Order: sequence, then C-alpha cells, then structure tokens
Amino acid sequence: MSKRRILALVLCVALIPAVALTACSGDKSDASSKIVIGIPQDLEDSLDPHEATAAGTREVLFNVYEGLLKPDPTGDIVPAVASDYSVSVDGFTYSFILRDGVKFHDGTNVEAEDVKYSIEKCAGLTGGQVLIAGLSNIESVEIADKNLIDITLKEPDMDFPAYIANTNAAIIPRSNSKPATNPIGTGPYMYVSRSPQDNIVLKKFDGYWGTPANIEDVTLKIIPNADSIVMNLNGGAVDMFARLTVTQTQQLNDNFEVLEGEMNLVQALYLNNAVKPFDNVDVRRALSYAVDVDNILELTSEKKGFPVGSSMFPAFSKYYIDLSDSYPTDIEKAKELLASAGYPDGFSFSITVPSNYQPHVEAAQVISEQLKKIGVNANIKLVEWNTWLSDVYTARNYEATVIGVDASSLTATAMLDRFVSDAENNFTNYSDPAYDELFAKLYITPGDEERVEIYKELQKNLAENAANVYIQDMAEFVALSDKYEGYTFYPLYVQDFAKLKLKGQ
Repeated sequence: MSKRRILALVLCVALIPAVALTACSGDKSDASSKIVIGIPQDLEDSLDPHEATAAGTREVLFNVYEGLLKPDPTGDIVPAVASDYSVSVDGFTYSFILRDGVKFHDGTNVEAEDVKYSIEKCAGLTGGQVLIAGLSNIESVEIADKNLIDITLKEPDMDFPAYIANTNAAIIPRSNSKPATNPIGTGPYMYVSRSPQDNIVLKKFDGYWGTPANIEDVTLKIIPNADSIVMNLNGGAVDMFARLTVTQTQQLNDNFEVLEGEMNLVQALYLNNAVKPFDNVDVRRALSYAVDVDNILELTSEKKGFPVGSSMFPAFSKYYIDLSDSYPTDIEKAKELLASAGYPDGFSFSITVPSNYQPHVEAAQVISEQLKKIGVNANIKLVEWNTWLSDVYTARNYEATVIGVDASSLTATAMLDRFVSDAENNFTNYSDPAYDELFAKLYITPGDEERVEIYKELQKNLAENAANVYIQDMAEFVALSDKYEGYTFYPLYVQDFAKLKLKGQ
C-alpha cells in the first residue's frame, strides 16, 4: 500500500487514544474499568490549557478540556461547548451559541462569563500577554445573550474556527484561580491527581454533555527511559504506548497489536540560526546536502516515514508542496559549500535531543554518522524532557536539536508562524525579512487560492534558505493490548482516550 493511501486511511478512519487497560481480576466489567497508558514525559510545563506548550501535554489535556469547537478524527471542526456558530457577512464577527447543559468537572454550569473570560485571557485582552497567536486578531468578546457570544476580529480570518478549536483555547471556569495545578474542564475525563515523574490519574466524567467515555479510570504511567518501554509493555505494567520505533514493535510479545499511521508532524534537525556556524546559509545548505533522508528512514523505520523538504506535512494536502528533493544527497557539493563558508576542515557542534523520544535519538545518531563524511563532528547530548523544554525551546540555548514539530491547530498557519522573526515560538531563531513580509500577506489576502500560493511560497523560502535540515513526517506505531479496540488516529498530535473500549464492549 502506498504512503499516500495510508495517509488517506489515517484521515478517513478513526484512531487516536494511546491507552491501555489493566484488569484487576478476570471479571470483564472490572477489566474494562481501568486503563494504563504509557507516556514518555511528565506534564511539567502547565496543566492550564492556555499556558501548555508541549505537544505531549496538549495531547493529554485534549481529554480534559474543550473549546467552543473541537476537531474530529477526520479533521473537521465540530461544535463542542458551542452548539453552533455563524459568521457575519463581512467576516469580522463570529457568533457562538452556547450548548445547554454543559458542566465543568466541579459540577458547575458553563456560563457565558466563563467563555468571555477564557477567550479574553488567551487573546491577551485581560492585561496579560497573548497566549495563542491566532487569537491576537480578536478585537472584542461580548456577551450578546446568556447563551450567545460575539467575537469580533480586527481583520477577517478564515482560520479562526480552527484556532478556537485548539485545546489551548479551552473554556475554563473564571472562578478557578489555580488552573496550572487544579485543572477543571468540560471534557470526557476529569483530572484526579498527579505524582511527579510517576503518573497522572484521570477519571471518566459522568456529567459529560457528549458521548461518554467507555473506560472509567485512566492512569498515565510516565516512562522517560526509552529502554524500559518494551519491558513495561511485555511485563503487563502498561497496556498501550504510542510512537514506538520499528525496533521496539519487533520486540513486543503476541499480546499486542501494532497499529500504524502518520504522526502529522515534521521531524528535522532544527538549527539555531542565531549561533555560529548556523547563521551562515551555506553551512545550513551543506548539512542539508550531507544528510541522506532515505538512509535515515531505512535505518530507523524500515522506510515507513514520509520524506518532507520544509515545515509542512502531507496531511495539509491543500497547502502542502513536495520539496523533499530540494537537497539530494551530494557529499562533494556539501564540502564545497562548507569551504565557501569558511569551514574547509569542517567543525564540531552538539545535537541536543530529549532522551525519552527514541525515534529522535535514533535519527540523531544516523545524522551524526552521516556528517562525518564532510568533516563535521556532531556530538549527541541527551537531556531530560523538562531540560529540553527550558533550555532549547524556551531559552533557545542550544546549537541543534532533533525533534518533531506539530501543528497546535488544524491550520497550515500553525506550522509556519513559528518562523516569523519575532514570533515567541520561533525557537530556531530563523530571521528573513522576505519571509516576514510574505507571512504578513496571509492576513490581508482575501482570496483562498492566493492564500494557498502564499503558504507554498513560505515553504519554498524555508527550503531555499535551509532553515533546518528537514527529514520526515514520521510513521506512528502504536502498541495496543489485543484485549482492546477503538484507538483512533487524528490529523493532530492528540490522543482520544474516550474512544477506547474492551473488545466486544
């Protein structure tokens, strides 16, 4: 089956939760009441959805929180806390009708004041900073009626519903003064407890307005050591783990089914463009010519990844342009570029990689070997996830890293806004006036076809300037106990625990 066919299946079929069930007895009803899900990192950035930055945090909070709208497994935007919405003829005002009977996990009803508070907080309208870039375009949030919210934009934006559907734009109680440690949402699961570096416990929310979850209790077991993941699965401590490597799937016993999809992210050797020698475009291009993507896929995933040449993955088919052949492997060309940049004898640098993500560790190891052919010595520096977040993502104190970058919302913009020079999430410090000017046109270009062309030109800019060494949209392998079914892949980096169930349940 071709990769494009597999991708089509991922978008048309449902599969998302990384979940597993552990029975306390042979009783079927008891077996279906508990799930143990392995995750590679603790949720240390924030349990406040408006503040959460890590993809690993957002994928868990997807089950606890909801916005006015939410994504479904096919990639469509569907009503959630809002039952419906409309857009004014001029495109400036979105009117949301609040759904009757939606409750927070503390038992209180969701009110229009909670919605106004949440959206204004995210948009920076309450005196704080803008927490979601896509919501910075909001001019005002008004309560038109007790069940009607009008959100007026500074400029029309066709992507606005997707920003509102982002987990980061969740509706939270205005009375909750400590959402970072006491999360209260409206989702199918409610937060129970967290034991740092050990587990997070969730429980089915019986007052959920929508289709209820099938499993009563979810325990997220934190396994930061990639070498112990298979042991935990085979030993029965964990019933499910997402984003395994091919090697790990081959080590599983017969009690697991391995599901395959696409991660819908861009794995790359991300370069800090503000430090030497990566502030030199010829150096970045040299690395791009030296790295053999096909070889990386062959050695790490049995060629099951999808090569990409810029910061967009194929699921965004409308906007995606295939630039994977921008830098065919050419060692001599790479050496020439290094020499012209003033590095005829190569140089040394460090690749900082989160140790709990084995696919990125393996990719970094292959890249390190490949770069030796052009005299470049890449030392791999393994760090804990929270260290990566603080040092690499937040402080930008690094030279290079291998990681996967996903879209925080169902918009192509979310993949490209991080490369605007002054963007808060521009952790690679990419800076190009032509890129900034082109990106700004997205907000003043009304025609859809014209906007699509701008998205493609932005991707070309990143490729031509070798902003990073692009590798792939990774194949996703999920190990799920053969007792269960219902795992659903989404075209976003989320996991939907509510859809898992015992086979035959």
